[in-house]
Amino acid sequence: MLGQSVGNVETLHVLGKIGWWGHLIMVLVFLNYLPYSKHLHILFAFPNTYFSNLAPKGKFTNMKSVEQEVKLMLDPNADPYAATSGSDVPQRFGAKDVQDLTRNQLLSAYSCTECGRCTSVCPANTTGKLLSPRKIMMDTRDRLSEVGENKLNLEDGKSLLGDYITPEELWACTSCNACVQECPVNIDPLSIIVDLRRFLVMEESKIPTELTGMLTNIENNGAPWQFSPTDRMKWTEEN
Repeated sequence: MLGQSVGNVETLHVLGKIGWWGHLIMVLVFLNYLPYSKHLHILFAFPNTYFSNLAPKGKFTNMKSVEQEVKLMLDPNADPYAATSGSDVPQRFGAKDVQDLTRNQLLSAYSCTECGRCTSVCPANTTGKLLSPRKIMMDTRDRLSEVGENKLNLEDGKSLLGDYITPEELWACTSCNACVQECPVNIDPLSIIVDLRRFLVMEESKIPTELTGMLTNIENNGAPWQFSPTDRMKWTEEN
């Protein structure tokens, strides 16, 4: 009996060493595999949550250059011929490719867990439209990886807008922020959609027909309706 007990202890000792070293080797192998797998979001989820936008969900970001121009127009004491510094001149309005996106937007692309919660609550996707917030993030990550693999940083003739994400997807978005609200790690697909739409409108003047009339009325009449501002209160005179 004593010999049998000693044998069992030695067996358990050997199994313990195998288990300890086996777990250590598995962890080290997984850590080397992690940067090349979709599990990379495990590392990026923490900084993405830390740097997430805490402003109210309905608040959109303004381009500083455009905002400065509007302030100059509204300021009667401003000098319209004052020289503008080079840092205030935007290289591009909106975003066409991943190089035009912010670091937080690119970080969000790598933080995406592909859980699909954003798409499941998207009203555009639910009604059968082409938009999928999950696909927006995955396309951004795929394009970023493709650009990163190009070591010489040469132009490959592709861009995020057009080759990965179509204008139809962008204009299907209702800007409701449901995808932003649902994401467990505070990813904001709407910010990417808005920047891509800004490029379409401000750089290429590609606007859906449904919006053209509204924008023209806002520019000419200061309101979406097609009548003069002086006629706005005439409805009060109707019987």
